Amino acid sequence: MSIRVGEPAPDFALRGTQGDEPVRLSSFKGQRSVVLLFFPLAWTSVCTKEMCSIRDSYAEYGKLNAQVLGISVDSAPTLKAWSKEEGFSFPLLSDFNKDVSASYGALYENLMGLKGVSKRAAFVIDRGGVVRHAQVLEKASDLPDFDAVKRVLTDIG
Repeated sequence: MSIRVGEPAPDFALRGTQGDEPVRLSSFKGQRSVVLLFFPLAWTSVCTKEMCSIRDSYAEYGKLNAQVLGISVDSAPTLKAWSKEEGFSFPLLSDFNKDVSASYGALYENLMGLKGVSKRAAFVIDRGGVVRHAQVLEKASDLPDFDAVKRVLTDIG
């Protein structure tokens, strides 16, 4: 199943780098837009490049009243260690059971012999919980179009 622009974003609650309480997508409803960034695996070169670029431009997302959430099938302890090492100030969430990645259509059946790894994908969800941008990439080496993400965030205010 893939999510399309204009559809309600599937809610979820995932634990990760921000403590023991799960982060629930619906907790941002009515308050902030959300940028969901699915990525294959922590500590890999392209994923590190992607998340570090978000880290380095994170203030721009704040000015656009957006919360960035990174999601992968890595374990919460793995994501915590990677986040600490790289200095990420936004939550990385563990979709270890692969349910959220699958519900967003962002799950590889097989990536270089690994089954059930998140695809690289970017979704923008407005304050009403509706998907306003959806980009699911087939090639793990490609990066999302962050300029398009920022344009959508600017347009939805």
